[in-house]
Amino acid sequence: MAIIVDKEQKRIDIALSCKDLFIAKGIKNITISQIAQEAGVGKGTIYDYFKNKEDIVFEIVNILMAQFNATKEQRINEATSTKAKIKIFFDFFYNPDKADLREIFKEFVSISLTQSSKDIQEFLKDTHERYYAWFCAILQEGIDKNEIKPLAIDLAKGLFVIGDGFFISNTMKGSTQNIKEEITLHLDTIFKLIEVKQ
Repeated sequence: MAIIVDKEQKRIDIALSCKDLFIAKGIKNITISQIAQEAGVGKGTIYDYFKNKEDIVFEIVNILMAQFNATKEQRINEATSTKAKIKIFFDFFYNPDKADLREIFKEFVSISLTQSSKDIQEFLKDTHERYYAWFCAILQEGIDKNEIKPLAIDLAKGLFVIGDGFFISNTMKGSTQNIKEEITLHLDTIFKLIEVKQ
């Protein structure tokens, strides 16, 4: 009797099995042979499921972001103020529990800037639109509750990109140690301008 392989699950399993390898060495410093060995499969099997190393990173990002978003959404829903919700929205960039995901995210950003494929471009566009809509919904809820001024929605696009901006800028400088303080100071300052004074 032939063994039926769940191809989607096999793809996920292979990708996740080499997550630590990508984190430890970076995409440029590993080979398909090393990935196959880490996944416990043959080199040909890697090519049965993925086009290249970049495709594997793309899959890892997809999987980890889906898991991260579920947790993030729950934490945001439990927060009691718009300011707290916005800070949770940005804590990906400094939360110690998300260090592995940030390392994979760095690899993905590098790939998307240097070797962007149509799939990656569509993923980035879709991800950006979903996150931006989510961010705007948080702001709009704060406006509706009279916690923040309506002008906050006009600042949405600039606010939305601060996390990426601080993260990329600090990564380029070689240190992300102060990113939490920088983002917190920036958000606290913005909230001084947009909070409704009671």
